Amino acid sequence: MNQALLDYYRLPPDSLLPTTTNAICSSGDVGFFQFGTNNICYGRSHSGVAASITGSAQFNVLKDVRCDGEAVTFPFDFSEVVENLRRERYRQSISGSKVFGDSAAARNLYYLIRGRLPVSVRRKAQRLYFRDRQNLAFPHWPVDFNVDNLHEEFLRVLMEISGVKRVPFIWFWPDGANNCLILTHDVETLAGRDFTAQLMDLDTAYGFKASFEVVPEERYQVPDELEREIRSRGFEFNIHDLNHDGGLYRNRQEFLRRAARINSYAHRFGARGFRAGSMYRNQDWYDAFEFSYDMSVPNVAHLDPMRGGCCTVMPHFIGNIVELPVTTTQDYSLFYILKDYSINLWKQQLGLIRGRNGLISIISHPDYLIDRRARSVYESLLDHLRQMTADERIWSALPGDADLWWRARSEMKLVPRGNEWEIVGLEKDRARVAYVILENGRLVYELAEVSTRENAAR
Repeated sequence: MNQALLDYYRLPPDSLLPTTTNAICSSGDVGFFQFGTNNICYGRSHSGVAASITGSAQFNVLKDVRCDGEAVTFPFDFSEVVENLRRERYRQSISGSKVFGDSAAARNLYYLIRGRLPVSVRRKAQRLYFRDRQNLAFPHWPVDFNVDNLHEEFLRVLMEISGVKRVPFIWFWPDGANNCLILTHDVETLAGRDFTAQLMDLDTAYGFKASFEVVPEERYQVPDELEREIRSRGFEFNIHDLNHDGGLYRNRQEFLRRAARINSYAHRFGARGFRAGSMYRNQDWYDAFEFSYDMSVPNVAHLDPMRGGCCTVMPHFIGNIVELPVTTTQDYSLFYILKDYSINLWKQQLGLIRGRNGLISIISHPDYLIDRRARSVYESLLDHLRQMTADERIWSALPGDADLWWRARSEMKLVPRGNEWEIVGLEKDRARVAYVILENGRLVYELAEVSTRENAAR
């Protein structure tokens, strides 16, 4: 069975018919096509590809799936397409992507003059830059589920052809939680650094802990006492870029130089997580990092300098690094780009993500929450999250805990035990068996009942 599908669901490998891929030349054209209704793919296809998103509907490869009774043959490499989307390899091919965020020269110029521009001018320029965000058809705003939809469609087709109505898998989150929620705070300035204690007070008052990402060079001093205070209060301490000047990914040589320094700070502070400044990224270079997990890739990046998005609300591996995607809008974008001082957009995104059992990842900055009006909005969000987690089975976790869980789940296996399925592997006691059920042509998830034996073990 396809490895990407197995990794996403943690299915028993022999539960469905094996899959194969049509022979595709390594020099074949790379482009856009669809698999099912509005499920965008980027890669190579035996059935043809389009140069743009708008032409992808002409190449819906669902009709070209074949079965010879022993295996199901797909006209594209599903794992390749999933990896291309998660790593945003489509970015240079989407309309509107070859703009400021992808232009090294323009980016360098901006950061050169940024400090000399009044804040009001800078924010006006940013709003001008983002003015066409609503015209971007892909990824889908305000949350994109394209990768998740592709997994469901691939599994649905495979189940239909295999004549299987019910398939076991390992549930996404521990203890049968519907979702995972993580809060993160990027500390960008000296004023923000000095506001971290008050922000910890605020989070704690609403029953939450969060991760703080600090800039280790140039912007402000990072005393050891700050790291100790953050950790002693049950919060997490991580690294935020090197100096937040927009140049981390300027070129490969410069990146490797900076990555080595970033890694040294990670070792010094014992930090396991990382987020790049302004969420600039190049996932194909992540092998130089020595972190356990990254939080630099947005689900949909319409309001970030570098557009694109990983098109999933689920954690995933980039090499050996677990990617915890950013799945909601940053507070800066909400307040200063959209000029929206409400939690309406956040609530819309939360509702969509909860409906797909995804990771709810929230970025806010102590720098911008010093302002009383902005802080009031953030408090409204915390209150909403507190009520939401109390009413629903949502796992509120530190990013490091989410990383450890996803790693443990990736090693778990389902084995048959009589008429039931048993999970083996580390953290198995927190894992739950679930079922994908094919019902009227669509997939439904269902958690298995906890057996008497499992209850006794717990």
